Amino acid sequence: MSKIIVITGAGVGLGRALARRFAKDGDQLVLLGRTLSKVQGVADELGSSAMAVECDVASPESVKAAFATIARRHPKIDVLINNAALYEPFLIAEASDAQIMNLITTNLAGPMLCSREAIALMGPGGHILNVSSESVGFLFPYLVVYQSTKAGLDRFSEGLYHELLPQGIRVTNVRAGMMMEEGKTSSFAPEMAMRFGKAAMEAGLNLRERAISHVNSVAEAFRPLLDLPPDVHAAVVHLHARKRG
Repeated sequence: MSKIIVITGAGVGLGRALARRFAKDGDQLVLLGRTLSKVQGVADELGSSAMAVECDVASPESVKAAFATIARRHPKIDVLINNAALYEPFLIAEASDAQIMNLITTNLAGPMLCSREAIALMGPGGHILNVSSESVGFLFPYLVVYQSTKAGLDRFSEGLYHELLPQGIRVTNVRAGMMMEEGKTSSFAPEMAMRFGKAAMEAGLNLRERAISHVNSVAEAFRPLLDLPPDVHAAVVHLHARKRG
């Protein structure tokens, strides 16, 4: 049965891969992104089953406006995937106000704001999936703010799950590992990328040798989560990259 699925950060990466995957099954997609041209491009690719909506998840006003737009076309939605996130390595001692606040508002407040609006459009059987990170489970230098936002998201997912139990709405926390897609390049300054890699190596993490999954493979793993029988729930899912062999 076709579902109405809202995906944040749907213009690139995992969000775009999820949209493409669900479109194959005939689901109706609502694609949210800060840059309208990116999500509109994905929507145009997918055709009439997809709707693009400009939305900065870090802004309460933008989120409210986006979900008001969604409600005019889809008074009821089935799934929200909180995928939008910023990833940037830096040291706290060197961080700007913007670096700290952008990660906190996008990675942690964003899912809270979107969930709040989505709940009003959901009924029993609704499902919220929060994309967290495997990095919260171990020491990862230069990522203390990123890890803190994702650890907060883990805790938010657990609390929201219990809060929404009476309404019959599922909440799943998905800890994802490293991912790649064609054409993706690092957005970090070369000096920072070198410092980050060196610090990770000194902490015992060789980023060049760690397993990495393709975004399309990770997107495939989301399909069964959305199709669970009504008497089954997956509260926490770990999707770790592994080397083929």
